[in-house]
Amino acid sequence: MTTNASAPLILLLGAPGSGKGTQAKRIADYLQIPAISTGLIFRQNIKAETELGLRASRFISKGEFVPDTVTNPMVAARLEAPDVVNGCLLDGYPRTLEQAHYLRDALAKRDRDVDLVIELVTDEEEVIKRLLKRAEIEGREDDTESVIRHRMQVYHQLTEPMATYYADQDKLIQIDGMGTIDEVWERIEAVLAEAGLQKAN
Repeated sequence: MTTNASAPLILLLGAPGSGKGTQAKRIADYLQIPAISTGLIFRQNIKAETELGLRASRFISKGEFVPDTVTNPMVAARLEAPDVVNGCLLDGYPRTLEQAHYLRDALAKRDRDVDLVIELVTDEEEVIKRLLKRAEIEGREDDTESVIRHRMQVYHQLTEPMATYYADQDKLIQIDGMGTIDEVWERIEAVLAEAGLQKAN
């Protein structure tokens, strides 16, 4: 696998509750690149009750994905920011094959491409238990078991073809996402090292 070590563009995949957000922050800190999370941008807009936030919340509350017509231009605009020159980590995008194709075309205009795709593989029932516990602790009333299970189903239906797409390009690395945060991070760090991506000085 050939990786652009000077300006890596990494994708992080994982089902809801896989610990993706936590590991995305670790990868970004380790390589000193920005972590771009569509989920965080959506939550900020929902809290601010912007037009985008109101549109996104109608889908998120049902455990469905926000349409590409909202998500794609937003991500493309974010990739134009100056802090992405030295690389970035995309967390939660792309989620579908259509989004992957959109990202490919958007990057091609900048003579760039995705370098590495890391997928956190987790036990679904354990993750559902984890999400229900988090919902109880944080008071997330919308995170019922039926909504969580639907979100998992949607994830598998839409994301698995995309994972195959990147696997066919020899860019996908699957990592066991079960265990402690540190245990999962050690596995990720080993993959980054193997790809020639070392800790920034």
